[in-house]
Amino acid sequence: MNKPIAVITLILSLLSFGGKAQERVVSTLLPMSERMVYSEIIRNPESWQTDFRKKPKWTYTNGLEMHSILDVADRYGNSEFFKYAESYADLMVQEDGTISTYRVDEYNIDHLAPGKILFELYEKTKKEKYLKALRLLRSQLDNHPRTKEGGFWHKKVYPNQMWLDGLYMGAPFYAQCASYFNEPSKYQDVINQFILVGKGTWDPKSKLYRHAFDYSKEMFWADKQTGQSSHVWGRAMGWYAMALVDALDFIPQDEPNRKQMLDILENIAKGLVKYQDKKSGLYYQVMELPGKEGNYLEGTCSAMFAYSVLKAVRKGYLPSKYRKLGESIYNGIVENLIKVDQNGIVSLTQCCEVAGLGGKSMRDGSYDYYLSEPIRDNDPKGVGPFIWASLEMESLYPRK
Repeated sequence: MNKPIAVITLILSLLSFGGKAQERVVSTLLPMSERMVYSEIIRNPESWQTDFRKKPKWTYTNGLEMHSILDVADRYGNSEFFKYAESYADLMVQEDGTISTYRVDEYNIDHLAPGKILFELYEKTKKEKYLKALRLLRSQLDNHPRTKEGGFWHKKVYPNQMWLDGLYMGAPFYAQCASYFNEPSKYQDVINQFILVGKGTWDPKSKLYRHAFDYSKEMFWADKQTGQSSHVWGRAMGWYAMALVDALDFIPQDEPNRKQMLDILENIAKGLVKYQDKKSGLYYQVMELPGKEGNYLEGTCSAMFAYSVLKAVRKGYLPSKYRKLGESIYNGIVENLIKVDQNGIVSLTQCCEVAGLGGKSMRDGSYDYYLSEPIRDNDPKGVGPFIWASLEMESLYPRK
């Protein structure tokens, strides 16, 4: 993109790392995707600091945001963004391909997700350590524990459980590996993950997908008849939607059962139409109970839905009639959840920090539980999808 020289000079001078954070300015003349990335760099001078980290860690949250930043770097030819995103991987991946803070034998599906940035980084830098790290992460799936039907456990410490979150963490990476490393026999395994979790979490009453299910039906949070958790958590549905649109990019169109992924995606889209808050265009934290006392319009799931729908329409995964839905979600975010300070620094508000099931904190998946988790600004689980949604909108309405 050819920017006016004055804008480039303004940005480069005011974003120099020698200045004080409060003196840096983000130009409102830039596309929103770039404005958000510059804002994040101001908040987090080192890329490993995203997600409010005090020390570096190999984690899906950092990887998610770095992936979105790489896509902005590609779209607008911004080398500063590329270097910022690559600095995270360069720090975490060692020369022999091992990854700091990562262990294969933990069998945590979350740890595969940041590996997606390594494909592009290897192609552009040809650093062999990135390819070695990709192969290391891919090897986790060879022995990752599974349910009897073949679904990957969410984590080794969560036996027999499949969470919607886990589909985003593992399936797009697995699908891209199948394409990149020429493993066509693995596509069916990828597709089966979506089918199994969809079958296990589908709620016929709300016609939405619940957060998770336990094959053993033994967990305290699981229904003894269905094994399902109690509610539809907005971000879990968001993870599932993003997993579908990202994994579909790598699965050949003639692959058997691929259509079932498209059917699931349209089920999600139908649910989004039904449960969208008509006034704001956004979605509630506990998605199937809009307007219930204490429930709130949540930023991360809304950003995930905006990105998923807009991309799905562009790629032909959803009919074009859903484009209006995607745009309305995005516009609702900008109008209701985006705040810009006096220096042009952009923030995404009303983000649920975290939510899960079980574990040491005995998270029971109740309505009160989902409302008890902290709410904060600029959670990367919302920032990354918002950046991607902004790129989708910028493709539809490019600046002249």
